Amino acid sequence: MNFTQMYKKTTINAIPNRPYPNPNRNPIRFLRLLRRLRRLRYRRPHILAAGLLHSLTLPLRFSLSPAMSAIKHPFQLTSSSSSRLCSLRASLLTLAVLTFLSLTYLSFTSLHSSASSSPSQLPVKLGGIEDAADDEISDVYHSPEVFRLNYAEMERKFKVYIYPDGDPNTFYQTPRKLTGKYASEGYFFQNIRESRFRTEDPDQAHLFFIPISCHKMRGKGTSYENMTIIVQNYVESLISKYPYWNRTLGADHFFVTCHDVGVRASEGLPFLIKNAIRVVCSPSYDVGFIPHKDVALPQVLQPFALPAGGNDTENRTTLGFWAGHRNSKIRVILARVWENDTELDISNNRINRATGHLVYQKRFYRTKFCICPGGSQVNSARIADSIHYGCVPVILSDYYDLPFNDIIDWKKFSVIVKERDVYQLKQILKDISDIEFIKLHKNLVQVQKHFQWNSPPIKYDAFHMVMYDLWLRHHVIKY
Repeated sequence: MNFTQMYKKTTINAIPNRPYPNPNRNPIRFLRLLRRLRRLRYRRPHILAAGLLHSLTLPLRFSLSPAMSAIKHPFQLTSSSSSRLCSLRASLLTLAVLTFLSLTYLSFTSLHSSASSSPSQLPVKLGGIEDAADDEISDVYHSPEVFRLNYAEMERKFKVYIYPDGDPNTFYQTPRKLTGKYASEGYFFQNIRESRFRTEDPDQAHLFFIPISCHKMRGKGTSYENMTIIVQNYVESLISKYPYWNRTLGADHFFVTCHDVGVRASEGLPFLIKNAIRVVCSPSYDVGFIPHKDVALPQVLQPFALPAGGNDTENRTTLGFWAGHRNSKIRVILARVWENDTELDISNNRINRATGHLVYQKRFYRTKFCICPGGSQVNSARIADSIHYGCVPVILSDYYDLPFNDIIDWKKFSVIVKERDVYQLKQILKDISDIEFIKLHKNLVQVQKHFQWNSPPIKYDAFHMVMYDLWLRHHVIKY
């Protein structure tokens, strides 16, 4: 079957008793035919190709028919056939114009559909994330485009229901304070009430927040045994009063605690540890932290005493710096091995305030690498201090699931050293070239906003990054 037969069978025959339109005699009907073919683009593309070819050649056929007749019978020319031959040039011109318009239209629709189906090829601009081709910026994130799309979806859709139960004057609903090294817990409690994510309708919620503050219990002098009982009674009361826990056995519930007492206080409820999402400042692999379920809460000592550092690499002349208590094995080794070194500024204890105003904080400004060994837990507020003051952090703590580790690549703005390599620490830092250090420092400036708490919260700050981590985890919950 040739193109003409296919066209007649599938298109023209669908319109009974309608002959082929002659574009010279009836241009309106010819344009109607082209519109009908255009509609077929979405349903029968193969028919469109045959029909379009057939329709575009119609003017030529009608114009050439008298010419071919004249060639066959040269001595039988009439005035009518002569006038038709004169219209051949006009018909060819019409064919050229129609062909040009048709091809232009098809090219435009093709470009439009390919652009709408490939959004990832468009430029991306998002706060600190610029075009994906910008290696200096996008290199900090594991996948800038995925982060951009998921973050935007989170802002539009994510809803959290806060259980209203509990006396705010005791251990529930309100934080203890917004200062000190456990301020992250207090900021989260306050931020979630000020954010767009809170909903009063539990049927709209993706996750449920259990608002019990273990840090507040500690501030009131509650013993560990009583903390466990208080947490157990509170959670069990929510389970018996509301139907939401039993839908997933608590998989869509979460609680937040920055002090390690919160981890100990929840030990009386094994199903809370196993099922619910724990947002904790001490995310250690060797004490039950589950990376794909739980969330690492950045421990931030706020308010910061001095402004943020950055873009000041020429002022950083000290190779490495650490000062603090020797309350862990790794800190004892660090102080013993490097305390008297001339290139590493290692203090065996905290810097005495009598030596000057903000001496400790000012040393961050003068140092390239700030060493952050784990203390009583794997985490340390010194990491957030280092990031804020523009000093590249050296993570010296095993089994530590770093905050936002599934979003940002810590190796792009920090140095991660295993505890057993503390004896080679100086050489490891000296092996980092100036070019590598400058790149680490620039990337560090890009992530500073992620380790800053604000009230009310602002885009991409620590609160929103924690919420983004929770948003990622809610996708694995089915009920």
